[in-house]
Amino acid sequence: MKAEQSIGIFDSGVGGLTVANAVKSVLPNESIVYFGDTAHLPYGDKSAENIRFYSEQIAEFLLEQNCKIILIACNTASALAYKTVKERVGERAHVFNVIDPVVRLIKDANHLRKIAIIGTKGTIQSNTYPQKIREEIPEANVVSLATPLLVPMIEEGFIYDDISNAIIRSYLSQIDLSEPDALILACTHYPLIKNQIRKFYNFDVEVVDSGNAVANEIKAFLQENHLLNPNTQPRHRFLVSDYTPMFKKIAEMFFEHRIELETRDIWKK
Repeated sequence: MKAEQSIGIFDSGVGGLTVANAVKSVLPNESIVYFGDTAHLPYGDKSAENIRFYSEQIAEFLLEQNCKIILIACNTASALAYKTVKERVGERAHVFNVIDPVVRLIKDANHLRKIAIIGTKGTIQSNTYPQKIREEIPEANVVSLATPLLVPMIEEGFIYDDISNAIIRSYLSQIDLSEPDALILACTHYPLIKNQIRKFYNFDVEVVDSGNAVANEIKAFLQENHLLNPNTQPRHRFLVSDYTPMFKKIAEMFFEHRIELETRDIWKK
């Protein structure tokens, strides 16, 4: 690995852009190669076998793009494919997921005891978050709820309107999610509606997402291994497996400039 190499980030769609934006803010000199697997979104209702296949193929593609870091910016893929991707990548790059940094953040905030989790079906059914949290905080009361409508809602651009507010209210009104100390957004799409979620709880609940947590851990790793990029003119590339106008719109919103969106079918032989 060399300092000049890029940070590779992937997700099923626009959600991982919330993590990419955090990486850009914390590590402004680093070049980013982002791959959104929009042809297969959402990952939350796919089989574990398919998610592992997609994740391995995308990781190989990002290695071909000369990436020193592979960041799985998807909670479902982090839960179901992290070990597989890590084994596949080996010593060629360092692999990060978006779950472990959040668990460490929750552990460090030792006042949090009732912890609610919302995510896709794949993430919630994997039971990864509750298991990891209870390993670190045995006394924690952990509740979780699958919220499968949120990802397609966000991907279709229904944000800050009556439709999204109604869906959010329907999910969060369920009794298991009442009065938590913290709510973990176990999907990287959900920070796009974070303010709506915080408003539902009257801004009294700590709403936690993975963006800054994982970005800071990547920064610490790069510093420790002398891999921080000295380049002050980083280059960011955005690729998708199927073109969607919403992806381009949100990417330009986060990165504050016009982007060239590349469409790439990495499964075509």
